[in-house]
Amino acid sequence: MASVLKRDNNIFENVPSIKAKTLRINLNPDIYGTFAEIGAGQETARHFFRSGGASGTIAKAMSAYDKDFSDAIYGVENDGRYVSQARLKTMLDYEMQLMEERISRENHPDRLFFSYANTVATIDFSKRYKGHGWIGIRFQLDPKQKELDEIILHVRFKQNEARLQQETLGILGVNLIYGAFYKYHNPKKLLQYLYDHIDKDTVEIDMINFSGPNFENVDNRLMSLRLIKNDMTDAVMFGPDGNNLLPAAVLYKKNILALRGSFRPVTKVNEDMFKKSYDIFIRDKMVDQEKTIVIFEITLSNLKASGEIDEQDFMDRAQLLCSLGHTVMISKFQEYYKLVEYFNNYTKARIGLTMGVNNLVDIFDEKYYRHLSGGILEAFGKLFFKDLQVYLYPMKNAETGQVMTSNNVKVHPRMKELYKFFKYNGKVMDIFDYDPEIMHIFSRDVLKKITNNEEGWEEMIPKGLAEMIKEKQLFVRKPDEIVTKKK
Repeated sequence: MASVLKRDNNIFENVPSIKAKTLRINLNPDIYGTFAEIGAGQETARHFFRSGGASGTIAKAMSAYDKDFSDAIYGVENDGRYVSQARLKTMLDYEMQLMEERISRENHPDRLFFSYANTVATIDFSKRYKGHGWIGIRFQLDPKQKELDEIILHVRFKQNEARLQQETLGILGVNLIYGAFYKYHNPKKLLQYLYDHIDKDTVEIDMINFSGPNFENVDNRLMSLRLIKNDMTDAVMFGPDGNNLLPAAVLYKKNILALRGSFRPVTKVNEDMFKKSYDIFIRDKMVDQEKTIVIFEITLSNLKASGEIDEQDFMDRAQLLCSLGHTVMISKFQEYYKLVEYFNNYTKARIGLTMGVNNLVDIFDEKYYRHLSGGILEAFGKLFFKDLQVYLYPMKNAETGQVMTSNNVKVHPRMKELYKFFKYNGKVMDIFDYDPEIMHIFSRDVLKKITNNEEGWEEMIPKGLAEMIKEKQLFVRKPDEIVTKKK
């Protein structure tokens, strides 16, 4: 396969072929490592063998395909699973340890060791499960480097043949190894180049984490945002520690309470909405508190300023939410029914949506559903098909002083009967024990005070955040000052 021209930000770049990438690595006398691939054959190693000169790169290539053999080599995982991040980590640990034990540093002082691994389940015979897998590389860029660098990612296959999925996996593996050694200095580009010679319609990358000394300035939350921005996936998640999470693993069979907002910045109202709705949610006899996850969700459209995503603004919001111990989700789902559909892919348990009155009014606005053949009825069929509960936080009318709840909210006249149907069937529940002293607080007003250096905003946000905003100058710097370092 020859090199191809690829457009990047309206600039065409020369993308080396897969053979050119493998040959460049094979002809580098210092790069040396192992390939351990489970579940989809030895597709990545095959490219290196075919390009020539593999003896200078491949110390070992193996596929412990049988589960008993795999357990004999790597041990049994606590959860008994084989296609998991834990299994991938175990494989990388084991193979890298063997490299260091068996290859003498005295004889090979300049060798750059690496261990590439994947554990994958391709599409099943009945084609009910599309297939997914974990891919990773642990490597060094300096032979004296003690702490190793690591890149781990999760993929979901969209092709309907195992053979095609295997071929995609092999190309993706080559791109990852090549990127690790030759594009490590630019993680954003490395992420983008993972799709070299791969159609984005064939595979989805829904999680990636960078770690190690050469990635210490990389904030994985920003990489998570890049997955969305580059159309690599529809939704990403990260935890309070700033590391990216696999949505499927976090949401699997869980009760989910989701709170959507701009959180620009997060306010006392947001915290009150979360706490009060959570108290109601866990009192539900259908909800097991130990199997419950709370998600603070931001839509991609909410991250855009002047048509572009402001990464600095995103990082400011992320730092505040993470400091409060929240799990954050970024999604492309502008409509609520799409968000609920996504959750339903991973759980059949209870789903709750916490929202304000304005959000509820928007749900009953027909203009958001004109693209659906069944219009608003189709959307509501998807939204309320499962046992969904909406927890409604009241809003105070600034002009009249009236407190708006589900009982006096005003929807379009054509929607009144539809609204009544869901209201009186218990799908909408008012939050009554709200704090009336904070109802005047809106994120946009707090943000305006911060950017204009006005007083009084400190009392509008959760305790401890004012100090962080001032210390780190959040929401006040120029848009082009992009933060990548974890804090």
